[in-house]
Amino acid sequence: MPLDYRRFNGPEDSISYKRFTSDYLRTYDELLKELLNKNGKRKDGRAMDEARSLFARTGMVSQAKGSAYVELKKTKVVCSVFDPREIVHQNEFSELGQIYCEVKFAPFSCPRKRRSHAPDAEERALSADLKKAMEPVICRHLFPNFQLDIFVYILEHDGACLAAAINSVGLALSDAAVPMYDVISACSVAIIGEHIFVDPTEDEEHLALMSPDTDTNHGIVTMCMLHNLKQVSDYRQIGSMDVECVTRVMSILEMECEKIIPVIQKVVVLNVVKQFDQHKRLVEEAKLREEALNTKVEEWKSLLNGG
Repeated sequence: MPLDYRRFNGPEDSISYKRFTSDYLRTYDELLKELLNKNGKRKDGRAMDEARSLFARTGMVSQAKGSAYVELKKTKVVCSVFDPREIVHQNEFSELGQIYCEVKFAPFSCPRKRRSHAPDAEERALSADLKKAMEPVICRHLFPNFQLDIFVYILEHDGACLAAAINSVGLALSDAAVPMYDVISACSVAIIGEHIFVDPTEDEEHLALMSPDTDTNHGIVTMCMLHNLKQVSDYRQIGSMDVECVTRVMSILEMECEKIIPVIQKVVVLNVVKQFDQHKRLVEEAKLREEALNTKVEEWKSLLNGG
């Protein structure tokens, strides 16, 4: 496995010192009690059905055709979209354009372990889920036999990284002027027994996946929707849940996706206004340069005629 020689790397078979601390040896019930206080609030002060505030911005990567940055408190994601390119070594003609998605964690992004430079199973699974979620959104018939590259880099992971990645990809595609059927939004929930955590943190996701009782509902659900078409683009579930729990979770996620749409639309409108002002400024500068050039030409003509 390649090592990062810019930092001090321990042996590959070493054991983290955190395994011998009292926090690591806590039981499942003790960890569950710490997630909620006496008032039913979470660690960060949010209610069970309250999502984190979403901050988004486009045009972050200058080398890309379109880019976006999405921040959910401590979850920070950067997305880059590049121009469609012809598929190399393609034997058969493809009527629909292909989508290539790559999700990568920064080595320092996860609080529990240091990520390696080589892609692991979780990164490959997130890349496949992201591709599956974006295929119904992009008008792939407009660029046949071409491939659209999407790269997502997770700077900091504190839960709901797939939902943040999908929201950032939708903004980056709009920034790159890639034709889409509709605006996409995504949200996640964590289920621990009777508790449903909307927009969960990394601690809540970790506890939802390590439930010792298989009979109770536990797991993580991520759903993305197309706003105007009222269609579910993708549904991803990890864990065990009954039908009633799934139905309830889907209704909650649908409402949360509708709350995210105004924020995404505002960012898109601000981006359009910014591009329009930039184009207007460039046109004015071009007119000034043209007027200056015309005055110089007139001066040269007068000098030539006088000479």
